[in-house]
Amino acid sequence: MSNDAAGRQTRFTVLLAALVALGPLSVDGYLPGLPDLAGDLRAGAAATQLTITACLAGLAIGQLIAGPLSDTYGRRRPLLAGLALYTIASALCAVAPDIRTLVGLRLVQGIGGAFGIVIANAMVRDRTSGTRTARLFSALTLITGLAPVFAPVLGGQLLRVTAWPGIFVSLAVLGAVMLAASAAGLPETRSASASRRPLPAVFGQLLGDRVFTGYVLANGLVFAAMFAYIAGSPFVLQEIHGLSPQQYSAVFAVNAAGLIAAARTSGRLVARAGARLLLLAGLLGATAGGTTVLGAVLTRAPLPVLLIGLFVLVSSVGLVMPNAAAQALADHGGHAGSAAALLGFSQFVFGAALAPLAGAGGATDALPMGIIVAVLPALALLALGTLTRPKPGERTRGPAPHGPAGHRRPRRRTDRRRAGIR
Repeated sequence: MSNDAAGRQTRFTVLLAALVALGPLSVDGYLPGLPDLAGDLRAGAAATQLTITACLAGLAIGQLIAGPLSDTYGRRRPLLAGLALYTIASALCAVAPDIRTLVGLRLVQGIGGAFGIVIANAMVRDRTSGTRTARLFSALTLITGLAPVFAPVLGGQLLRVTAWPGIFVSLAVLGAVMLAASAAGLPETRSASASRRPLPAVFGQLLGDRVFTGYVLANGLVFAAMFAYIAGSPFVLQEIHGLSPQQYSAVFAVNAAGLIAAARTSGRLVARAGARLLLLAGLLGATAGGTTVLGAVLTRAPLPVLLIGLFVLVSSVGLVMPNAAAQALADHGGHAGSAAALLGFSQFVFGAALAPLAGAGGATDALPMGIIVAVLPALALLALGTLTRPKPGERTRGPAPHGPAGHRRPRRRTDRRRAGIR
């Protein structure tokens, strides 16, 4: 690859990473300012929490809108429209007069941010295939792991020099910068010859594909297990095991570092091992980690045992997410936007529906979290095994030497390095 081509690829990757980061930054960046926000808008804790829920709902719903639009009208125009919507909504959040208005604006902000997430994933599939797709998804997973950790830190630092509206102003500025950078630096990646089928037909075809559904379920269930850890661990580790907020933050950072390390490892190994094998390893690791957590809760094991289980669980997500995405989109390049939309939508829906159950025990019982983080990865492993395995007499999908990684084992020893690259 020439220096110019390498530079273009680097800029392309950086822009996609920034688009993917908009969602986590929007959800978590203003968390340090929630108490002041509630006081200024004279809102209770429950109403204030709705601003988080609204943004998550927008991120889920927006993906179902953005994906089909990007398949029909190309990637650039819907992306630029979504970023403009995000920028305007973020600016209006800073001047919201009451909590109801802010909740509505957060929903719109989430919808706009979802355009960046789903179209970035679709662009990856447009420009790459096989192991290159899995490798680029691994890079984006690093951002998925880093952004939620550093977003509250950045928000807290902003609060040193501004009040909570300043965080939304900063998000609006970031949106405007991303809008300008995308307009100048992101080309149209969707093929003009790609099919443009009606929305119900596309979603029906995708959901009727048991292999695609298997990868979507595997990804969504493991993502929900990580959400359950995020929702339940503050109570389990601080209230039950007595960790201080600073100690809990350190544990959270170590687990995030494990996820990032696993994603980096995936990007390096995918050309040799294949995306499906790495996905299987991630699901086995997540199941082992979740089972360890449940065992530690049931036997009242020492805290280090629980922490090891959580570390293995969260780290395994770094293997699952990029490879599940690469496998799910491998055979759906013609409508990658809609496929990426369903993949992302399932993450937020499963996470929003199942993660709150982890806190059912409140501050005194860790068993609900233990059950959820053990059961969900096991169900993901079951979905992978039952839905993506070829039926008797059914040919494995994808071309043998150059198709999507992990679909078919190359016959010749000399072709192993090229397995999965079209």
